[in-house]
Amino acid sequence: MTRTAATPTITLGASEPTADRPDSGALTFVGTATVLVRVAGFTFLTDPNFLHQGQHAKLGYGLRSRRLTEPALSLAELPALDFVLLSHHHGDHFDDVAAAELARDVPIVTAPHAASKLRRQGFRRPIALRTWERQGFARGDATLTITALPARHAPQPLRALLPPVMGSLIELTWSERMLLRAYVTGDTLVHDGLGEIARRFPDIDLCVLHLGGTRIAGILVTMDDRQGVEALQIVQPRTALPVHYDDYTVFKSPLDDFRRRAEAAALTTRIVYLDRGQTYRFPLRED
Repeated sequence: MTRTAATPTITLGASEPTADRPDSGALTFVGTATVLVRVAGFTFLTDPNFLHQGQHAKLGYGLRSRRLTEPALSLAELPALDFVLLSHHHGDHFDDVAAAELARDVPIVTAPHAASKLRRQGFRRPIALRTWERQGFARGDATLTITALPARHAPQPLRALLPPVMGSLIELTWSERMLLRAYVTGDTLVHDGLGEIARRFPDIDLCVLHLGGTRIAGILVTMDDRQGVEALQIVQPRTALPVHYDDYTVFKSPLDDFRRRAEAAALTTRIVYLDRGQTYRFPLRED
């Protein structure tokens, strides 16, 4: 990809020792689209949703959805975060618990619409990225860079009523050597932008795949089993980890449907299934 400007980078203070080149990272599935990632001395969280089972997420326009699962961790149980990666500002991705309990000075990398809402909620360091814009974080010999990727939450005319969504590419380099490319889809449907992602980044190591088959007024607004498999066929990551399924009443496509369809499709992608609270230790590239 041609880059015409330097990537803005935030230099972080020391945390755990990072003198040795890492060979793996760890991803813990908390629930919904919330995952905790620890790699090369960085710790970050995606789409913080910590409502409890039976509580309701606010989806806008008076719509609510009841949570059917319990998050595996609470915010108080998390380690210190270097930043939060937020695909969009919706009640099942950034809820009242996150709004009340997240530190006001934690950097939150997100789309411009969400950044504006976060500022109104009192968060001091939202980082707004438009599609293909980048933000880096550096610690010692490691640099972790986020690139905003295209995503489409719904077809028109419903799209205009939902918050804009950002997919994310996470690139980890160590002494300028690429160790990891990970793609977090965000709440997207299959659309032409996925082909452009595949063209620009043909060697994705890990994909965090938002599923659920969410329907609002009967209209599909997140990938169901069929679209999830199609997305993997387009992007072709080495490994995929499904999230954002079976958590809310608006999720209409169970994970079991995706599992069956993926098996029938004989995908080249390896799929890792985690229960809430489980951790996947993922390998980094070798020299």
